[in-house]
Amino acid sequence: MQLETLTLSIQNHIATVRLNRPDKANAMNAVMWQDIRRALDWIDTQPEARVAVLEGEGKHFTAGIDLQMMMGLAPQIEDPCDGRTREGLRRVILDMQDTLTSLERCRKPVLAAIHGACVGGGIDLICAADMRYCSADAYFSIKEIDIGMVADVGTLQRLPKLIGGQGLVRELAYTGRRVEAAEARDIGLVNRVFDSREALQAGVREIAATIAAKSPLSIRGTKEQLNYARDHTVADGLNYIATWNAAMLMSEDLTKAMMAGKGAAPVFRD
Repeated sequence: MQLETLTLSIQNHIATVRLNRPDKANAMNAVMWQDIRRALDWIDTQPEARVAVLEGEGKHFTAGIDLQMMMGLAPQIEDPCDGRTREGLRRVILDMQDTLTSLERCRKPVLAAIHGACVGGGIDLICAADMRYCSADAYFSIKEIDIGMVADVGTLQRLPKLIGGQGLVRELAYTGRRVEAAEARDIGLVNRVFDSREALQAGVREIAATIAAKSPLSIRGTKEQLNYARDHTVADGLNYIATWNAAMLMSEDLTKAMMAGKGAAPVFRD
């Protein structure tokens, strides 16, 4: 797949999605928002892709939404009717939300590997990933508050379910203050901090390779169940997994895993 603002490749069952506007600190322009959805939807359909790694080219992971894009929104939605103008803006926001929801919608786990700056829209982006890892030089900020707006594409909805305490989420959202890598690990925003960008890439690929070696059917089902359980009651989640496994449990993957000799790793179909 050819994308204007991303690079995309698959090797050893690991799909790598790299934000590729390094001269703009990977600022998320209108094309990149659409490219992200196209890339994740494509990965979802590719059997050979069992897990995805999301990273950035250049000095920073992303500087967030491209301000030029924001400045160009008014002519796109302008209408003589004020109500229709505002309806147009709402549709733009909903579409941008959906581009990031594509990370959750993708049946394959998405691992974010973050270095340098991850601010504004970058927080919205990584909150939709399954796991987050960073290098020691990484820092994070809910920057929208500093440009006089409310973060509107996922941070305020997903971040409270990732880190502990409403008070902390509100502090970060109200102040826009910078969170360094060590604090990001301590509050649970990232799983692990690596000493360097090179160590980050190697470490995340090792984790991705471990996931890629598991039953693809079971990994996809596990992601489905975790996403569902996050947004539903325990009773709802238990009922759903009972129905899911009634349909999916008796698979060739289960047979292969149970029949594998001691110490031998089963090999699964895509």
